[in-house]
Amino acid sequence: MTSSNTPEQSLWKLIRDIRFGMLTTQTESGDLRSHPLTTQNRQEDEGSILWFFISARSEIARDVLARPKVNLAYASPEDDRYVSVSASARLVNDRQKKQELWSSLTQAWFPGGIDDPDLALLAVDIHQAEYWDIKSSKMLQLFKMAQAAITGKQPEHLGDHQKVHMT
Repeated sequence: MTSSNTPEQSLWKLIRDIRFGMLTTQTESGDLRSHPLTTQNRQEDEGSILWFFISARSEIARDVLARPKVNLAYASPEDDRYVSVSASARLVNDRQKKQELWSSLTQAWFPGGIDDPDLALLAVDIHQAEYWDIKSSKMLQLFKMAQAAITGKQPEHLGDHQKVHMT
């Protein structure tokens, strides 16, 4: 990420590059449950909405209908990039949006295509997000952590850490 990017632009680039997120919902008993999902957004101009295809009969659909507050976590440990998204989720019945987001990979999960009765479109409205984009090399990170262990001070300037308020 270049320093000329706004925090919102940096957030979208991180999400786009990671693509797979863990959506955490709350069950009826209050337990937290996470499911891996593929982000369907094709471009950064989706506003503050992340799109996913899910099964209409899934635990995700049931949880979201009853308790819409969710969290999405994205991680790319090999690149030292992490994103946590606080949001509200909702099911959307929009054939045009389904068509826009549809791909041949989605066909594997929903063989009936965009008219598959089990296909549900999940919109995740971002309230705020927090991301960590570590730009330092692994060697520099290890050096700074060793230095911190010796001095008792936390390592500084390892990368970009931002909080982004979307709504």
